[in-house]
Amino acid sequence: MANSVTGAPRRWHAEFAWLARGAAPDGLAHDVLIEAHGDRFTTVTPETPAAQVPPGTVRLPGLTLPGLANAHSHAFHRALRGAAAGDTFWTWRDRMYAVAERLDPDRYFALARAVYAEMALAGITCVGEFHYLHHGPGGIPYSDPNELGRLLIAAASAAGLRITLLDTCYLAGGFAPGGEARPLAGVQLRFGDGTAAAWAKRMAAFDCDPRGMIGEHARLGAAIHSVRAVPPDQVPDVMAWSHAHGAPVHAHLSEQPLENAECLAAFGGTPAEVLYEAGALGPRSTMVHATHLTPRDVELLGRSQTAICMCPVTEADLADGIGPAPALAASGSPLSLGSDGHSMIDLLEEARWMELSQRLATQRRGHFTPADLAVAATVSGHACLGWPDAGEIVPGAYADLVTVPLAGPRLAGAGAGDPLAALFAAGTAADIRHLVASGVDVVRDGRHLLVDDVPRELAAAVRAVLS
Repeated sequence: MANSVTGAPRRWHAEFAWLARGAAPDGLAHDVLIEAHGDRFTTVTPETPAAQVPPGTVRLPGLTLPGLANAHSHAFHRALRGAAAGDTFWTWRDRMYAVAERLDPDRYFALARAVYAEMALAGITCVGEFHYLHHGPGGIPYSDPNELGRLLIAAASAAGLRITLLDTCYLAGGFAPGGEARPLAGVQLRFGDGTAAAWAKRMAAFDCDPRGMIGEHARLGAAIHSVRAVPPDQVPDVMAWSHAHGAPVHAHLSEQPLENAECLAAFGGTPAEVLYEAGALGPRSTMVHATHLTPRDVELLGRSQTAICMCPVTEADLADGIGPAPALAASGSPLSLGSDGHSMIDLLEEARWMELSQRLATQRRGHFTPADLAVAATVSGHACLGWPDAGEIVPGAYADLVTVPLAGPRLAGAGAGDPLAALFAAGTAADIRHLVASGVDVVRDGRHLLVDDVPRELAAAVRAVLS
């Protein structure tokens, strides 16, 4: 995707646009003239009558949002969609390991490219790829030890997305009571670097710039897989790399009660407490899931301004539970959204279920406003991936636009009421028809412009992995 500022500016005229700030209290504006030069917005002018729109301006009927950010992805999990996998998270994990064992660079690139193209069709302009499949079978490094990471970056570019590659430190297969690490075994050997220092040495081979950028559309971030996989004394080395590059750091946190129980037995604290003591919480950190928390955990996360990535559809699919999203937001933790295991790729559905799951748990409505859900899907998601200059339709931000017509059966009549509320009440990824990423058209009239036949490529890639 080009980063050039040469050439003529582009203009769009949105019937409705969610501007997040500088508009009505809910951020919604009407008849918005939007201009971009290269990959950045230059001017945004609400209340511009159609008669005053310059020639050549692209009309955007319906509701236009900033690009959506998928803050938590495991691209290869897409091959598991709809697969029967027993009755618990742990039996599902066995099936996931079997898929990981079959991946090679060619299969992985084909699958990731198709998955990222599916994301573009769902309105996503930036993905956080939580990447831990580093090495070849038996844990033998590729000739380029970062081959699979570079492959994921190339796949995102081929599908028109920006990416934060959250390269994951994964060192242990769990811990015995008392804290003794269980060694990696089987397919887990492909995940490990031995020590966090060795992980950091491999990261140095990416040759990123001081801001962690490894291309016009890609940046490097860090991840601590979980307290089940990284000993507390190894966490500071990961955080040192993050601090040196001003890079985001993500971690799975308290997804399962067994994780909490094993952490207490091994280290005498909850996962949040262990990561807090190891220096892993803070404004550049994002904890994924955060499902089974104590009040003390919520306080630690909020007080440190640690972001939280909720993945409600995956958490439901895996029977994880319902995390305390309202309490986390109230405590000071920004909320973002991810499609995680890709049981479906639809951030509108993720946002909807962040609210609906709380209604089921509390028998009360109205935990999040439509604007709250929009912020989670856009502004907060980009920020936690290290792209604070994306996720808003404002001058200087990345020129990302997602347009949803309001004429289909799910959203018909929304233009006469509150289109943002209607979108998060009933809209789906299938309603998205147009996507601009970094000033470039990626989806037009529901068709991906870079990947000719996304369903066919998905089917072929999944079949190659599973057959």
